[in-house]
Amino acid sequence: MREGRVVSVRRLRAGLWELDVELGRQIERALLYEALTPPAKPGDRVAVNTTAVDLGLGTGGTHFIVHVLGRERPAPAGPGHIMKLRYTPLQLRVLAAEEPASPHHATLVRADGVSGLPVVVAELHSQLAAAAAALRVALGDKARLVYIMTDGGALPLAVSRLVDALRRARFVDATVTVGHAFGGDVEAVTLFSGLLAARWVLGADAAVIAMGPGVVGTGTRYGTTAIETGQHVDAVGVMGGQAVAALRLSFADPRARHRGVSHHTLTALGRIAQRPCWVAIPALEPPARGQILRQLRQAGIAGRHRLVEVHRGREALVALERAGVPARSMGREAAEDPTPFLAAAAAGFLAADLVRRGDRR
Repeated sequence: MREGRVVSVRRLRAGLWELDVELGRQIERALLYEALTPPAKPGDRVAVNTTAVDLGLGTGGTHFIVHVLGRERPAPAGPGHIMKLRYTPLQLRVLAAEEPASPHHATLVRADGVSGLPVVVAELHSQLAAAAAALRVALGDKARLVYIMTDGGALPLAVSRLVDALRRARFVDATVTVGHAFGGDVEAVTLFSGLLAARWVLGADAAVIAMGPGVVGTGTRYGTTAIETGQHVDAVGVMGGQAVAALRLSFADPRARHRGVSHHTLTALGRIAQRPCWVAIPALEPPARGQILRQLRQAGIAGRHRLVEVHRGREALVALERAGVPARSMGREAAEDPTPFLAAAAAGFLAADLVRRGDRR
């Protein structure tokens, strides 16, 4: 933690400000979340968390304003008794959809499932764009599309430039933040209640589940937040929905464990998930197609889940490009490595087919 002086302040988007801060002899960029920190103005002294930059992290490698010295954060107005970031100095109060003070409480008391709601389950935040674009292209403007953000990556929804761009382009209509993630149109305590809120509060015709930016990994099989997707598949099934898994694919990643189908996906769907789901496979040329099918067989995924090869995908990427929504994953543009986006788009198109068919299997 370091102390600095604010030089300038700019609003990036709802709930998030960018500050230039004098730290020693350097002017450096820092972010301030309205939900957690008092507002700042030039000349203010601020406490800055510099840990991620000091460690040289890529994702999350940013300074964050922890406090504006001598200023209190205004007490939140209105109802709400659910705490997120519980028992930390930055815990904040939200009005969760489930709690008695919420106007949605009675709805969620009655709801016990999502009535076959198709839900794309994506491993990377960046895959949200192609999945949402595919759903919009296939279902049209009248479909209600909801993004459910888990707490496996970044916790504040406001940090995501991608979500902001998708909402502006009308690829996503509404958002739910679950667990300790916060800042969605609807707050939910768990993924299960978040699914109910997406369906019955926000009226979703289809949804996408993905963590926020910044997957945590260690190079080990189980030490990554990416394998939460196996639990997400099961949660959708428990709630009576239809999970469509978006494979994490790459043929440009220099790491062998992420070539073809990522080892995280193989673990999530082959070891963690206990309920069958749909697995969308983008139509690729040999030898990529053969490698993907071989990896899915060897991991036991082909025998446990319903694999569907989807011959649509690129039109979703075209729609994103036309709308000016970035398609970038793990530091690579879609032009450099299209496969993770084609995989997510394939999942979106498959989920759209389920919506149109009213499939309840």
